[in-house]
Amino acid sequence: MSSSAFPVTANLTTKLTEAFEPSHLEVINESHMHNVPAASESHFKVIIVSSLFDTAKTPLARHRMVNKVLSQELANRSDGGSVHALSIVAKTPKQWTKMMDAKGIVAIDPSPSCRGGDGSLPPKHSN
Repeated sequence: MSSSAFPVTANLTTKLTEAFEPSHLEVINESHMHNVPAASESHFKVIIVSSLFDTAKTPLARHRMVNKVLSQELANRSDGGSVHALSIVAKTPKQWTKMMDAKGIVAIDPSPSCRGGDGSLPPKHSN
């Protein structure tokens, strides 16, 4: 994946890597699951594992840490924000290890299907 072809994804990856030094990081563009133009970068899932989350005792505290790092991207679009929706899976290394199966694979639940947002876009029709 070229960072020039996916600048928002590359930016999120860079910021999260610099802030958290994760042992595992996935920045997944889920925009295709929503009523947005092709090749959009507006809806993301972040799966991040970092020892910095050891001090954050709750999932909410870890989510707040991620949101703070990405505050500019999450700002209102009129204020320069580029991300409309962000799903976060933030785990400590110990939690991540406990989630692994015998083959070392971690299963993460898929994001829910789009429910149409605020209704400002016309619905997609399938034939």
